[in-house]
Amino acid sequence: MERAAVYRRALAPIMLLTGIVGLSAASIGWLLKIDSPGAFIAYWIVISLLPLAGSFVLIRAQALRDGEPFWSPPTRRVTQAILPPFVAGLAGSTLMLVHLGSIQRDLAQVIGLAWLPLGWIVLYGCAIHAAGFFMPRGIKLFGWAFIAGGCALFALGLPNVPLPLYAHGVMGLFFGLLHLAYGIYLYFTEKRKNEA
Repeated sequence: MERAAVYRRALAPIMLLTGIVGLSAASIGWLLKIDSPGAFIAYWIVISLLPLAGSFVLIRAQALRDGEPFWSPPTRRVTQAILPPFVAGLAGSTLMLVHLGSIQRDLAQVIGLAWLPLGWIVLYGCAIHAAGFFMPRGIKLFGWAFIAGGCALFALGLPNVPLPLYAHGVMGLFFGLLHLAYGIYLYFTEKRKNEA
């Protein structure tokens, strides 16, 4: 129970950071007209490293502040739980980048700007859900929101909007707004809990 409270304290700033990075990256990507599949994939791979590095710094700082080891058994278990979907997402993205030139242009647009972002969302949801076995119940529900949302968008098919707008919009919604909302929720519920 105590470890769950520690993870919950760490989650709010991580979710807020990820949300800010996600919304900012989606806006910047759209404004800079990053609209080719290759540029989009490379851009978002680089962007994904920012909240990952920020999370490392935040967790490390909290571990130092609380006098706990950073690479503790619970941290290793969470890392092991999230690693397979993250590796699958990176491998799929890298393969897509390598083979973009050999795919027909229209198909490359659909795969790179519609299907791949939805795949990232579903895989991220799987990673978050797996990490939820070592954290409070809410993180599993957060993971399910990504899995269900990504699958629902797959089921709806291609949108009737330009694919670059759709791609950056979907990334901003899931990796920006959803993270911000969950981070705000965690921040205020943890604050009330500590005051009680």
